[in-house]
Amino acid sequence: MERPEFNQIKDYDEFCKYYWYREELIKICKGLGLKASGSKIELNDVIKAYFAGEKILPEKKRVNRSKSTVKELTLDTGLIECGFTFGNRFRGFYEEQTGVKPFKFNVDMVASAKAVKETGDESFTLGDLLDIYYGKRTYAKYDKSALQWNKFVKDFCGDDATKIYDERLKAAASLWKIVRDSDMKKEYSHELFEKYKDSITS
Repeated sequence: MERPEFNQIKDYDEFCKYYWYREELIKICKGLGLKASGSKIELNDVIKAYFAGEKILPEKKRVNRSKSTVKELTLDTGLIECGFTFGNRFRGFYEEQTGVKPFKFNVDMVASAKAVKETGDESFTLGDLLDIYYGKRTYAKYDKSALQWNKFVKDFCGDDATKIYDERLKAAASLWKIVRDSDMKKEYSHELFEKYKDSITS
């Protein structure tokens, strides 16, 4: 089944049958005058609310503070207050807190810091972000649906039958387009390949 235009979709259940890129969700939300920022999960929530008759409107732009004047970082320092980034200053701070060197921010820390900045949550601290690192709390989860395409390509290339293509990435993209624009599961299988191999271009 071909994916219909958004304005032809009747309800959220039907909407969920199809794959949408984040850029498409942003365009849909902007076209409806709704909040059009955030992860795919957040944008999906905006569209879910829209189908339920609720409008989540764009937030008013906050004035960005100039460079932080916070000299000493503590666990009680606010993320927004100190102008948090994923740079060396904050990596060093978390290396001291955890004893892990080199320290790497995990995907849920990245998603949470982004959400804090987007919502302007001034109560969220560096200590809260450390709790997310240790799994003691959640704030915003990494959007794992963004990995569907990566897994699809990996599984496609892992199937010996697809070795017939010189440009396997291009062939995978051709098959992915068929799956993406349908209500099929967004997963690769050999059966899927056999069914659509005559439609694959590479």
